[in-house]
Amino acid sequence: MSDPQVALLMLGSFLFVILLGFPIAFTLMAMGVGFGYYAYFDAERMRTIFDNRIFDLFVNQTYSVMANDVLTAVPLFLFMGYVVERANIVDRLFQTIYIAARRVPGSMAVAALITCALFATATGIVGAVVTLMGLLAFPAMLKARYDTSFASGVICAGGTLGILIPPSIMLIVYAATSGVSIVRLYAGALLPGLMLAGLYLVYVVIRAVLQPSIAPKPRDEDIGDVPIGKLMFMLATSFLPLAVLILSVLGAILFGLATPSEAAAIGALGGLVLAAAYGSLTWERLRQSVYLTVRTSAMVCWLFVGSWTFSSVFSYLGGEGVITEFVTGLDLTPLQFLLLAQLIIFLLGWPLEWSEIIIIFVPIFLPLLPHFGIDPLFFGILIALNLQTSFLTPPMAMSAYYLKGIAPPHVQLVQIFKGCMPFLFLVFLSMIILYMFPQIAYFLPNLVYGQ
Repeated sequence: MSDPQVALLMLGSFLFVILLGFPIAFTLMAMGVGFGYYAYFDAERMRTIFDNRIFDLFVNQTYSVMANDVLTAVPLFLFMGYVVERANIVDRLFQTIYIAARRVPGSMAVAALITCALFATATGIVGAVVTLMGLLAFPAMLKARYDTSFASGVICAGGTLGILIPPSIMLIVYAATSGVSIVRLYAGALLPGLMLAGLYLVYVVIRAVLQPSIAPKPRDEDIGDVPIGKLMFMLATSFLPLAVLILSVLGAILFGLATPSEAAAIGALGGLVLAAAYGSLTWERLRQSVYLTVRTSAMVCWLFVGSWTFSSVFSYLGGEGVITEFVTGLDLTPLQFLLLAQLIIFLLGWPLEWSEIIIIFVPIFLPLLPHFGIDPLFFGILIALNLQTSFLTPPMAMSAYYLKGIAPPHVQLVQIFKGCMPFLFLVFLSMIILYMFPQIAYFLPNLVYGQ
């Protein structure tokens, strides 16, 4: 077999093994070292079994990942999210926004979406947001006689916004993979993220107006008479602290006052202060936050180590050249290439997590972008929108399974899937709007940092 054929065998073997259920990070490392041993084998230099350059490559890749300045922000943002999750602020936030929006059609769904967006932005952890909001808002919506599918879709869709709206961990990982400036990427993703959240809100309000039975208006006895002064105090003690924390971190990054890592460190400290202010900073909760941060950070780092080792060997064997020649030989237009790439990423979102897609498969597309004249920043924001679908698309819609795990027994999985469908179409609509009006992504980066 020629080296390019071995490279394609390597890629096919990897896909086969992960579909069998083996851990992806360790599969990447094993495949990289195994096929790399063949690729770098030199009989003249070999004195022992370890005289092979693949081991040097593996060590260097590990060091490069651990020393990557961009990735330093990942554990800090994760820690901030886990601490905020345990700060007992979300229940207050939801109740306050619900009371403030009580005159709006579908007020409880609107409150749930806004709470999800804020909380998801602060944590960036989809499972945590969907689970916590499923415990707080979902039973309240069912008690208020909301349609089960409608309420399910609101919680599942709102919980996924954290991987898109900055400060997003997914965007940090994409920046480290693609070499795009994380600061420009954050600026570029802000308006598309708000656009998608706005589409969700508009849909919820219109649906509540057209079908009042799925989102009944709140009864006066359910809310009571809340004076404006008390409402302002509730907003100041629930909405304002979290909003200030998010805006401070994001503003420090966007206006160049701090690097993403420095801003993430301040955010982690702010999360601790917030938890202490709400009386929820206990040793046990702090220990859990540290443990979950270390576990998730380790997963991301080892995925990077395995992916970079795998891709280095794959490129050395000529696999990247084969794929590039194949795609360029199809004579696609930029639009056709974007549609093909986004379709592949959409399909990969069924069996794989977003981190695996970004770290393993997105690098396959990145070398092709210059050929089609596509900006990596714009491509990354399209991917961030697209990956919303990986949490909402049956049969592997993880948001639906998170919600099903904590929902009352009478809520069926098919009802949750049904509720996710309208929001899934809104994601596709947002991608179409972004492609037709790319200035949505470029406006803030160009305004703040120039062309």
